[in-house]
Amino acid sequence: MPEETKSKSITFAVGRRKSAIARVRIMSEKSNGISITINDKDYKLYLPYFEWQQDLLAPLKITGQDKIVISVRVKGGGIKGQVDAIVNGLAKALLKIDENFRAALRKEGLLTRDSRIKERKKPGLKKARRAPQWSKR
Repeated sequence: MPEETKSKSITFAVGRRKSAIARVRIMSEKSNGISITINDKDYKLYLPYFEWQQDLLAPLKITGQDKIVISVRVKGGGIKGQVDAIVNGLAKALLKIDENFRAALRKEGLLTRDSRIKERKKPGLKKARRAPQWSKR
């Protein structure tokens, strides 16, 4: 008789900010505490600043999740943009787990994607809007 295999319930979500894209996976298996890995590194090693770590944990604190396993793949942008992308993806994934979290996450603004991106450079200008210095002669 074949051996029974336990299937893990995995919830996926994608978060974006500027040019950073984060693919977040939440495993339903319960652990001893919060286990977060970002690009195969512990989140405390990947995000050295305490403020970034607190930003990352905000959706978990709001929803009261204290025993959860999270795996994140993030690429593009700078570290702060990546943190914001992870937070957005994590909030969306938590929302898929329990729809009752929507009001609390929406109130904190974690479900809204910050769509501000760098404006493209236009021809004849030095940057997006910066014109060359004018010279009378």
